[in-house]
Order: sequence, then structure tokens, then C-alpha cells
Amino acid sequence: MLENYFPVLLFILVGLAFGGVLVALGWGASTALGVNRPDSEKLSPYECGFEAFEDARMKFDVRYYLVAILFILFDLEIAFLFPWAVTLNEIGFFGFVSMMIFLAILVVGFVYEWKKGALEWE
Repeated sequence: MLENYFPVLLFILVGLAFGGVLVALGWGASTALGVNRPDSEKLSPYECGFEAFEDARMKFDVRYYLVAILFILFDLEIAFLFPWAVTLNEIGFFGFVSMMIFLAILVVGFVYEWKKGALEWE
């Protein structure tokens, strides 16, 4: 039973080893080839050209979070279309009708958000 998981374990180990080797190579190259000239301007916390004018923990408008959540919601729902499209021949008419119902609910939600003005940015 556990031998079925060996390819997954091997894939994870090879991926971790490959990632570790790349990180080590990058770190070694940056320390060997990189120029280290510290400067007070470089070490300052703000490199954007002006001093900070507000606290870093300022409040954001809730519409920013609403747009972000809506994007994630609709983006993840669209991701369900790819496996459905691949297996459409096997699932037949029932799978087609099920996805059309799913898409209809998605469109109703999208129209609702559009009418409420959640997608508009001022």
C-alpha cells in the first residue's frame, strides 16, 4: 500500500533538493560576486524618494477587499471549467446540464455584483 506513495515522495524530495541547490547557488553567487557598499540611504526603510507621511498600519477602504474577494471568487469558479471541459465526453449530458446550472448561478452573482456597483472603483 505504501509503495503507491513512493513516486509522490520521490517527486517532493527531488523538488526540495532542486530548490535547495538553486537557493544555495544564488546565495553563493551573490556573496562571491556581489558588491557590498552599505550606505545610509540604502539602509533607510523607505527608498521611494520621500519620507513616510502616514503610519504603515493605515486603514484601507473596504471596497479594496471586496474587489479582491470577488476576483478570487470568480477566478476560482472559472478554474472549475478546465477539468469539466477535459472530461465532458465521459460525463455526458448530465455533466453539461450541471455545469450550465453552475454557470447560470455564477452569472446571476456577477450581475448582482455589477448592479450593486461593487466592481466600480472611484
